[in-house]
Amino acid sequence: MADGLRDILDAAAHGVFPPADGGTTIVPQPSPRDAGVLAFTAHSVVFTDEDPDWVRGVLARTGCDVLAATMNARFLTALMDRTGRTSDTIDVLLTGAALPGEPPVALTEVDDPGHPRVVSAMRRRDGVRVWTTDGGVLVLGRGVAGRWEVAVEVEEGARHRGVGRRLVSAARRLTGGAPVWAQVSAGNARSLRAFQAAGYRPVGSEALLVPGAVRHRKTPVWPSE
Repeated sequence: MADGLRDILDAAAHGVFPPADGGTTIVPQPSPRDAGVLAFTAHSVVFTDEDPDWVRGVLARTGCDVLAATMNARFLTALMDRTGRTSDTIDVLLTGAALPGEPPVALTEVDDPGHPRVVSAMRRRDGVRVWTTDGGVLVLGRGVAGRWEVAVEVEEGARHRGVGRRLVSAARRLTGGAPVWAQVSAGNARSLRAFQAAGYRPVGSEALLVPGAVRHRKTPVWPSE
């Protein structure tokens, strides 16, 4: 088994996954910014600098199926409370191999730090770059463990014209040969269809924990140590 999160992600991008043995691998955070949980088929990876014994103790007390424990709300809440981090949602994690050639859509690179997609990306990614096209915006940056991550925004009037699919396909041609990753909310069926139509494949689920305000409680957070 690979030692670090980057190794695990690189292997998954090439179709090689942790053993489907019901286990959980705990690895250090790849950076102070990024912590969280990855769930592959019958194996999870928790990337955190917290004590592994504490992590395993909390998982044992979730009271749910062992295969679901790392994505259980009680475990994620305990991890957020212990670390003072927050999380938006559990995402479907997809990846697309790099493609040769030019993007299938005309792109103009811009500097637009005020766009909501860009604001969100700059909180979670390094080296963010932004392109626009008729009806949409494409954002690329280095996210978890340095992987290339893509996000797109399609204008309401341009929907159902394949703009999103062409934008996420373009991202596969903009990373210099590296795979591209996408985190999509499980309920966002429209985006999931666009990514899959552009050749991305789902590899697991991810709960990304980002730094947030530490919450102070009068009573111990469940589960206690």
